[in-house]
Amino acid sequence: MNQLFRALPSVDAVLHALTDTVPAGAQSASTAKSATRQPLNLAALPRPMLREHVNAFLNICREEIRAGVHASPESLGLEALMPRLCAYVQAQSRPRFRRVLNGTGVVVHTNLGRSLLAAEATKAVAEACAHYSNLEFDLSTGERGSRYSHVEDVLKSVTGAEAGLVVNNNAAAVLLVLDTLCKNREVIVSRGQLVEIGGSFRIPDVMTRSGAILHEVGATNRTHLKDYEAAINENTAALLRVHTSNYRILGFHKEVALDELCELGRRHNLPVIEDLGSGVFYDFTGLGLGHEPTVQQVVADGADVVTFSGDKVLGGPQAGIIVGRKEFIDRIKKNPMNRALRIDKMTLAALEATLRLYMDMDKATREVPTLAMILAKPEELARRARRLAMRLRKALGDAAQVTQRKGASRVGGGSFPERDLPTTLVCIRPAALSATELKACLLDTDPPLAGMLLEDAFCLDPRTLADNEFALVTNALSQALTQA
Repeated sequence: MNQLFRALPSVDAVLHALTDTVPAGAQSASTAKSATRQPLNLAALPRPMLREHVNAFLNICREEIRAGVHASPESLGLEALMPRLCAYVQAQSRPRFRRVLNGTGVVVHTNLGRSLLAAEATKAVAEACAHYSNLEFDLSTGERGSRYSHVEDVLKSVTGAEAGLVVNNNAAAVLLVLDTLCKNREVIVSRGQLVEIGGSFRIPDVMTRSGAILHEVGATNRTHLKDYEAAINENTAALLRVHTSNYRILGFHKEVALDELCELGRRHNLPVIEDLGSGVFYDFTGLGLGHEPTVQQVVADGADVVTFSGDKVLGGPQAGIIVGRKEFIDRIKKNPMNRALRIDKMTLAALEATLRLYMDMDKATREVPTLAMILAKPEELARRARRLAMRLRKALGDAAQVTQRKGASRVGGGSFPERDLPTTLVCIRPAALSATELKACLLDTDPPLAGMLLEDAFCLDPRTLADNEFALVTNALSQALTQA
């Protein structure tokens, strides 16, 4: 065993081989195992990182020696270890935050980064990152300006609101609004709207953090206007409506319409706050998804303050957008908490570019990826599924059976719950392993491929895969089935 340990190359010898004299055969062998991966330039990696990975690899070899995996010193020489070593270092050196191919059919996939940005938005982000900008510089006066001014006018134009403000997410937006307008006073809200969304975000908890006092009215399934009116007292600060965007109450159910609640608020000189959650600018009613109120409708119906997300169905970057009457927005802007919740220049650039697209709704439906995917026609998805299936049959051969079937996509992001979008799925049934095993193997490809299990098949939905990703999908599946 000691002879085997002594056969291992030194760390310095390995580092020299990796950075200076990697044999062509070793490099090609390491990349052959990972057909979809573009090999990293190992010499360009930070030396401490490379040393750490080499030490970890040699420790694995030592454990294998103790376990009796290696019988001869020759198997532990530098030349023998180099293909496996290169593959290990390549894998370990990949960034932790990485691209993933989304074949799940969930358009706004929370775990996969939510909405994709439009090309105009990504271009704006790159410009903001590469150059100095007028982030807080007023070009008309040469003095300090406000970062919010860059998006306020376009927000007003698109939504019809008097004023607007943007913070880092919708939870922050709700917190800031309540802290500004309702601290140490009561906020009346229906029991049926005390929602919880992902990450255990609960309206009652946010209200407590803001210093506002929750005053529940009505029942879980039915709340009437008289319930709100009976609860109003001298300590009431606002009436709050929370849109239940991530679930539905069916059957014996009633909630107060926004215009009625706004009329009640005006009679008692109380602001009405609407938390829309996943805000939308496009009316999806004709798509069969059911009614989802648009921000424009809510503003027109009289809500004094409206909050919603930027990175869900709207299709922009993560942001919490606040629009409404100027007198309230101005007060919110002056809250010192605003400093802790403000957006950075990259978010600002992406959001402005996205909002500008919405000034022409037809253009937005074509160029905002989230809208384009949601609005994709079933017949076009069927054609794209056929193209992907043909490509996979040719590449995979006898390694897998590839078929197509009708299926359902989801909007995701807590929007349009229990509403399906018709699609055509591409189903892969591997010959040498189970669909579950294939799904696990595909998480180790580069880029990883996420899909869904349906009966005994691994399925892909073309709705959330771009045409120029079909080659990557094919390579990922080929790699996973080859390694199996």
